[in-house]
Amino acid sequence: MCRLSGQIYFTMCHKGAIIKTNRKGESALTDQTKGAVIGYARVSTQEQNLERQLVAFEKYGVDKTFIDKMSGKDTHRPQLQAMLAYLREGDTLIVNEYSRLARSTQDLLKLVQQLTDMGVKIISIKENFDTSTPQGKLMLTMFAALGEFERELTLQRQSEGIAIAKAQGKYRGRQPIPYDADTFHKECKKWLAGQQTATQTMKKLQMKPNRFYRIAKELGYKKVDEKNWIYEPCKQK
Repeated sequence: MCRLSGQIYFTMCHKGAIIKTNRKGESALTDQTKGAVIGYARVSTQEQNLERQLVAFEKYGVDKTFIDKMSGKDTHRPQLQAMLAYLREGDTLIVNEYSRLARSTQDLLKLVQQLTDMGVKIISIKENFDTSTPQGKLMLTMFAALGEFERELTLQRQSEGIAIAKAQGKYRGRQPIPYDADTFHKECKKWLAGQQTATQTMKKLQMKPNRFYRIAKELGYKKVDEKNWIYEPCKQK
């Protein structure tokens, strides 16, 4: 037990880093952490709130945070890959929970092993166990497997619910997202004039390629070759 900044903290060793926790449960990394303290946060969609994860990082004095707003179904995430390239031996990685790193058990165990081999310390705020020990590795595997099982069970229930709704004639599927035709034409004019690329146009309209090109054809845009499109509005009969 020691005193830090006028408060009494209880000391706990986590993979070589010293975490001091006071009576209120507030934590802080001491100077014994050699390298940088890096945070990684992830939510599955743009609409989900990151605030809870980021606030938790403040207690650990995070130097730099990498954020992905996309599914954790695989490891092909821009900021995850950027973080892996940024981390160095002696750094400490903070995550709110291990599921933020990966959703599948296989991906999570592979990432943890990769980080361990790099000499990076991993601290999960929610799950407090040391993954450098056999017992910790077992706990991590069990947590990951249970989480994956719960997600697969949820997907199975959703599929069963949709099948029942379809059988009863109640399922209408995902409703199309409305768009403004004037805005669509405005951005497409810039695209055809070479002022912006098709990808930039889709990004401004917040559309994926399949939907963008389908709507373009419906509104009179026609592909003339591999690179060029023209606008031929439908003539009124």
